[in-house]
Amino acid sequence: MIPIGKDRATASFPLVMWLLIVGNLAIFLYSLYLGDAGTALVQRWGLIPVRFWDLSGGRGVRGYLETAWLPLLTCMFLHGGWLHVLGNLLTLRVFGDQIEDRLGHLRFLLFYLLCGLLASALHVAVNPLSTIPTLGASGAIAGVLGAYLLLFPFEWVRFLIPVFFFPVPIKLPALVFLLLWIASQVFAGYRTLTDGTRAVGGIAFWAHVGGFISGMYWIRRWRGGRPRRARRR
Repeated sequence: MIPIGKDRATASFPLVMWLLIVGNLAIFLYSLYLGDAGTALVQRWGLIPVRFWDLSGGRGVRGYLETAWLPLLTCMFLHGGWLHVLGNLLTLRVFGDQIEDRLGHLRFLLFYLLCGLLASALHVAVNPLSTIPTLGASGAIAGVLGAYLLLFPFEWVRFLIPVFFFPVPIKLPALVFLLLWIASQVFAGYRTLTDGTRAVGGIAFWAHVGGFISGMYWIRRWRGGRPRRARRR
């Protein structure tokens, strides 16, 4: 189920959301331009959980912070392929504008980064010895989805569902899609714990769960501001 849009626009222009979309896409294109050096970029700035427990190597405090802690942030601006980056950014485009409208530009940016950081932290906690780089904005975007569930559960959202390779458009309340999505992430994450694989298809499910819960938590704390009067489109 691919979200593609909704009927309600916001009164304010979602500046931060668009900066995040353009920035992520620009970094992805740059990594493609680098070719083989792009792989080194992923290894350097992707989140590799085992680095948190590797205190050897004479890196010093600064080196340890740069290689272990900084990737908690930088990993959310890296992506592994076109489907990965476009899927994430399309989801952010559909759901992010109303959250930014509710929070305001600066608080939305802080909200987004906090959700991404906490999503990365939960992934490290669940996969402490993993040597596989974790990439993507999906943890932060999961936070946006968690906030959307609380603020706009009955907003109608347009989706495409592939049926025998043909996209079929449908319209559903956000509540239906978001509950199905988070249930699938929890179920898949539970499987990774019980069968010992730690990942299914290379997806960091617990990062998604962590981001979603973080988004629900932070929006409950910051939801005091009222959204501006929206317009139909």
